[in-house]
Amino acid sequence: MTKRKIDLSECAGAIVKAFKPGILITTRNGDKVNSMTIGWGTLGVIWEKQVFVAYVRDSRYTRHMLDSNPEFTINVPVGDYNKRILGICGSKSGRDMDKIEVAGLTLVDPEVIGVPGIKELPLTLECRVLYRQQQAHGQLSEELRKHFYTIEKGDHIAYYGEILAAYIIE
Repeated sequence: MTKRKIDLSECAGAIVKAFKPGILITTRNGDKVNSMTIGWGTLGVIWEKQVFVAYVRDSRYTRHMLDSNPEFTINVPVGDYNKRILGICGSKSGRDMDKIEVAGLTLVDPEVIGVPGIKELPLTLECRVLYRQQQAHGQLSEELRKHFYTIEKGDHIAYYGEILAAYIIE
């Protein structure tokens, strides 16, 4: 397997388009690796650094893992992929099962951080958390509170991850 370096400015559109079906955020705590499907995120520049901001609900196992190890990869589908992966990683909890095994994911050694990439979703961003911010529920508009926070428990935490490596696994 090789890794082809990518220019984020050239791939930003593809990453943003991939939010609709979903992308994965992958975390590691010790020997345990977990991936979760996300449909929200922000790609940009802050503090003169390229960042990916991932929004993770307070109640998620991924939040626990990020708080233990502030590194993550973003794994974006390129071309054909098994949509079952996003279904498993978006509907099951890593507390209860090994989603990597159940979804049939192949872990790929990272370049800079300690969290692997995913061969099946090859566009990879390796990120280290620079800052985290708890959502201020009371600051959301009533429309957003009604639409996004009536069923699920907990607000989101924004994890600002500096992008330390960006590549496509080939």
